[in-house]
Amino acid sequence: MPGPEAREGNPAEGGVATESVAENADASGPVKSETAALQAVSRPTVGAIVAGIAVVVMLGALTRYFDTHVPRWTADTPFKRVAKSVEFPVYAIAIGLLGNVILTKLALRDRLSAGFRTEFFIKTGVVLLGASINLKILVTAAGPSILQALLLITAVFGFTWWLGGRLGLDDKLRALLASAVSICGVSAAIAAAGAVQAKREQIAYAASLVIIFALPSIFVLPWLAEALGLSDAVAGAWIGGNIDTTAAVAASGAIAGEKALQIATIVKTTQNALIGIVAIALTAYFTLKVERTAGAVRPSARQFWERFPKFVLGFIAASVIGTLYLQSVDKKVGAAHIAVINDLRTWFLILAFVSIGLEFSLRGLREAGWRPIVVFGSAVVVNLAVGLGLSVLLFRNFTL
Repeated sequence: MPGPEAREGNPAEGGVATESVAENADASGPVKSETAALQAVSRPTVGAIVAGIAVVVMLGALTRYFDTHVPRWTADTPFKRVAKSVEFPVYAIAIGLLGNVILTKLALRDRLSAGFRTEFFIKTGVVLLGASINLKILVTAAGPSILQALLLITAVFGFTWWLGGRLGLDDKLRALLASAVSICGVSAAIAAAGAVQAKREQIAYAASLVIIFALPSIFVLPWLAEALGLSDAVAGAWIGGNIDTTAAVAASGAIAGEKALQIATIVKTTQNALIGIVAIALTAYFTLKVERTAGAVRPSARQFWERFPKFVLGFIAASVIGTLYLQSVDKKVGAAHIAVINDLRTWFLILAFVSIGLEFSLRGLREAGWRPIVVFGSAVVVNLAVGLGLSVLLFRNFTL
């Protein structure tokens, strides 16, 4: 589903810029990645790329500054609790959107857009996330979260895919939206995009919807959990299973309380671990059914490998290495090293969210029509309802 970006020639609007990109995709297959998309248009100058990256880094540094200092500035004010609860994704997206407006007004956004490398930043952040996930915890202490993740992903992915088909959405966009809303937001959409070879404007569109729905959830779900009288475990499971980005889950869990945050993190990381399974399934489905023509040769294992999102393997490898490393060193030493990795991960996620803000196009959402928004919004409602039921069923007697 090409957005306005493909028609108007704007490389910053959602990532895909000109008619030449769309024509290239139609003639030789979908654009496979961010790098391929950039190469499909006139090559940006090194100076433009460096300048764009510099803008992202500066705005990222500003995000980190606010994230660190706002709680201090509001320590003795009525806003203390709110300021402490607001996490870096909120600052990063807000600052990115502000930068978006300023650069557009200065007619610099298009020139610098080659440096807004959302895909690279989010993939790197996801791989680094794996280092902090202990596989033993997922297998033993997180038994209910594994069951919840499997049931919730199956139900919500299936509903989103079905409704998208009923409303006539493109199969690739259906895959991105279903993966994003049922698993873990932007990173799941990126993984799905690699599996189905989606176009970059579809990735940006899915990412925009994730952010639009995730930001209010940071504050609404803890409030609803308190209003419904949910236990910490149930509230955490509900938050972890429903908010579509890991960073937003952390922010919302912090508002709900420390115990809720722990459960939310376990549930969300369990869903994250299932990205690879969904990516493999989508790769097989699109290769064997959606894009296979009559009489075509059966796809080879090499073709599966070429389409599989490799960063998922990096995520799994980081989790295995991190778990083994922590078992082989002193606890304090291991914790200090993981803290460094987590801080680096935070930086990459900040840069990713800033880039999403810089690339966001409200016009793109409007011109894409109402159907994808209805599909995603309906799936969010289903996700909330099914997630609440599973959280109560599986975690009502759970204790830390």
